[in-house]
Order: sequence, then structure tokens, then C-alpha cells
Amino acid sequence: MAEQTRIHLIRHGEVYNPDGILYGRLPGFRLSDKGRAQAAAVAAALADRDIVAVIASPLQRAQETAAPIAAAHDLPVDTDPDLIESANFFEGRRVSPGDGAWRDPRVWWRLRNPFTPSWGEPYKKIAARMSAAVDKARARAAGHEAVCVSHQLPVWTARMHLTGSRLWHDPRSRECAVASVTSLVYDGDRLVDVVYSEPAGQ
Repeated sequence: MAEQTRIHLIRHGEVYNPDGILYGRLPGFRLSDKGRAQAAAVAAALADRDIVAVIASPLQRAQETAAPIAAAHDLPVDTDPDLIESANFFEGRRVSPGDGAWRDPRVWWRLRNPFTPSWGEPYKKIAARMSAAVDKARARAAGHEAVCVSHQLPVWTARMHLTGSRLWHDPRSRECAVASVTSLVYDGDRLVDVVYSEPAGQ
């Protein structure tokens, strides 16, 4: 058997967002109290794992989720911009069904193509940068394990791409809850398993 390496792709914990906007890449969005508890639960679940690197998106919520995991292994939190949230035209707006940006006919054309998607960073671009982030983490952690803290759509797109699935999808079908762990298991350079877990619960 080839040398086994695990990369744990973690979605950050719950965010403090009282105005209910799509915060995207905007600065200043921190974890809520619940989000901090979720991060601590993930750190506890991974405390006995052979983790040799903890890497996070540059956004505050990802850095805060990574911090207790890194502390449990006496490691720094490294930053990789390839793990950042996907770009989205509706960033900074309310996008709940029935209110906010959806009510403005001038932006409806942004929804014209769900396969790209037309409202944000192309799935192919997300897949490429997330694959690069995973490859860098695998090189650092060869024979061990690494954590990469990112965001829902990048984590899900990475999983779809690396398992050979189509990238366009119904967002309601994403298996990527807040503070969830999507573990990629490699034998050498070959992905042999994907293990999903929610150590912080729902």
C-alpha cells in the first residue's frame, strides 16, 4: 500500500450575521458564540489525529475556526488564498427568497446560467484553486494529515471535482454543514475515499 495522507476540508463555524446578508469575501465577519463552540468541538474531534499542518482561508471566520485546531496540535495557522470564499455578485446584499436583491429586475440577468454560474466565480475556477490548495497540503503532510479550513461552496466544489462529479448542482443538495469535516483519503497520489462528518452537530 502506498503512503496514506488525509486532508480534512473544514467549513468554518456559524457566523455572526444579524442583518442576514450574503457576506462573501467582505471583511469583519466573525464567528458567532455558537460558531466558536463549533470550532472547539471540531478541534476536540481532531485532537488525536496525526495533523502536521493547519491552513485556512484568509477570511476571519476561517482563521477563527482554524485557531483551536492549530492550538491543539501546537501548530501555527497558515494562510492560503486559494481556500478563500467564492466571489459572488450579490455579496453584501440580502438574498433570502422573497426579499432583497431578488426583487430587483435589473439583476435577474445575473441568474441566467446556473451551470457556470453566471452570478459568481465559475465552478471550474473554484475547482482549480481548491485542487491546488489540496495538492499543496498533501505535499506538506505526506504520510500524515493536514487541515484546510475553507467555505461551503469551495469545499463542495473541491469534493465534486476530485470525485469526478459534475460541478453544477442544486445548492440544497450540498453535504457541507457549518463546521463539517470532509476528509480526503489518499494512497500516494490516488484519492481512495471521502469521509464526511459533523463533529459539532447541526
